Amino acid sequence: MRKFWTFFRERPLNILLLAIPLVLYVKYAHWGSSWVLIFSALGVVPLAGLIGEATEALASRTGARVGGLLNATLGNAAELIITIIAIKEGLLELVKASITGSIIGNLLLVMGMAMVLGGVKHGEQRFDRRQASNNSILLTLAVLAMLVPSLINASIPPTDRHHVETLSLALAGVMITLYALGILYGLRSGPDPLAAPSTHQPGKELSVGTALIILALSTFGVAWMSELLVEAVEPVVIQWGVSEFFLGVILIPIVGNVAEHLVAVQVAGRNQMDLSVEIAVASSLQIALFVAPVLVFVSLLFGQHLKLIFHPFELLAIGASVGTVVLVSFDGTSNWLEGAALLTVYVIFGMAFLLL
Repeated sequence: MRKFWTFFRERPLNILLLAIPLVLYVKYAHWGSSWVLIFSALGVVPLAGLIGEATEALASRTGARVGGLLNATLGNAAELIITIIAIKEGLLELVKASITGSIIGNLLLVMGMAMVLGGVKHGEQRFDRRQASNNSILLTLAVLAMLVPSLINASIPPTDRHHVETLSLALAGVMITLYALGILYGLRSGPDPLAAPSTHQPGKELSVGTALIILALSTFGVAWMSELLVEAVEPVVIQWGVSEFFLGVILIPIVGNVAEHLVAVQVAGRNQMDLSVEIAVASSLQIALFVAPVLVFVSLLFGQHLKLIFHPFELLAIGASVGTVVLVSFDGTSNWLEGAALLTVYVIFGMAFLLL
């Protein structure tokens, strides 16, 4: 019994595991799609956290190189599962919106909250300016890779737009190659700029067997909850009067990454701004350079054709988010006012996406 309460006391988000039986109840009691969406979304949150914890435990046991590879590969596992389920259901606009939402959410919402909390508690904080510059280059390349197909699609006659699918596949291959090169660089020379830094706590290590069991069960649970969540999207869009686009930009990224988001804010509060910035930026890079191109290829397995063609406002939001973060991080320092500015930009885009 003591271990049971410790499980919840040390990891408060795990209380949301109670949402898993609740989602089954509301589904079969016919409470409506809104309740199914709410409880399935809440159920994903602690499962995503457990995936992260199991990955960290395995990474700490396998050494820095393999550990970095595990973090780079499984850093956004929950969101990858949700978007694959959405592709299977043919909700391609929801998938692309979630890609956009993850990138701007990590750069604006997470980094903004971290800078506000850290700045209020510790005043001006410092982080590695050189690493921030490297990340800025990679973020800019990611934006260009997402921008080019959209511009080409808008510039050529409709009869030739089938070529954009080939271009999307080619660019997806290039982006995955860049991601792999980043991992290789990290394995050979130091920290991987594309992998979220480890936040593992040595005093709470799991055995390899326990970590593998938690990873397997949590992954299965995320897939199950994601299936229920995606099934509820279309009825909820009608009931709530919001767009599928808005749910993809705001809801799915927060649900899939909330545990990681909280860690980034917590370490900023402990004056570890280097780690906080790396978590936020590395997660955005993983989405842009790994998750998005992988989904392009995965869509073919389901007879869908996910193209890297984004709405002009999505491109504006991503480009502006990257540009704002580059300006804020250029000097290697942060304060609560800069964090407030990032949050303000996120709120502006959120209101715009609600109306779009």
